[in-house]
Amino acid sequence: MTSSPVSSTPVLRTALTWGGIVAGVLAVVGALIGYAVSGGDGVASALVGVLVGGFFSAVTAASILIANRWFGDDLYVPIFFGVVLGGWILKLVLFIVALVLLRDQPWIDTTVFFLALVASVLGSLVVDMVVMMRMRIPHASDVSLPTDPEAGDRTD
Repeated sequence: MTSSPVSSTPVLRTALTWGGIVAGVLAVVGALIGYAVSGGDGVASALVGVLVGGFFSAVTAASILIANRWFGDDLYVPIFFGVVLGGWILKLVLFIVALVLLRDQPWIDTTVFFLALVASVLGSLVVDMVVMMRMRIPHASDVSLPTDPEAGDRTD
């Protein structure tokens, strides 16, 4: 796979990788706490809460990575915003559907589910913040400056 010329690609890939690691850790911790609090229902509730939170947190970064594949195309900007906006709309619809489907399930402990969901979202936000703070990207990236037409291409 060739590297993308878009400077945000490594940042988003790192955020997705660490987000997956944090979601895995939260799933294990949530399952243990869920089992201690509510038995098997607590385990299922914690796992579903972390899964929902992790999935919806990853959709935005994934949609930007997908949209960046069209970088350099004349239609890059409309494609980029169409893909990212489509991802957000998909997230909204799927989140509402997930909550409606999970609302009356007898195996859901709502407190464990809610706390696992909140922990997953907060973990994702912390990962995004740390990744953004540690990545070194120039302030003016993805820009090529024009050359002086009278001087030609200088090499000095």
